[in-house]
Amino acid sequence: MSPIAVVVAIIAIILLVTGGLVQSLNFLLWVGLVLLVIAIVAFLFRSLSGRK
Repeated sequence: MSPIAVVVAIIAIILLVTGGLVQSLNFLLWVGLVLLVIAIVAFLFRSLSGRK
């Protein structure tokens, strides 16, 4: 994975944990999910396209 995708994935995991622990900050859960999906799509696109 590229360094940017790793950073996005780490931020997504942190936001998911924060959103799960703090009920009033439920929107962080959705932000984390969106960032995680973006990181996965970027990783798959990069690995399937063959460019490194």
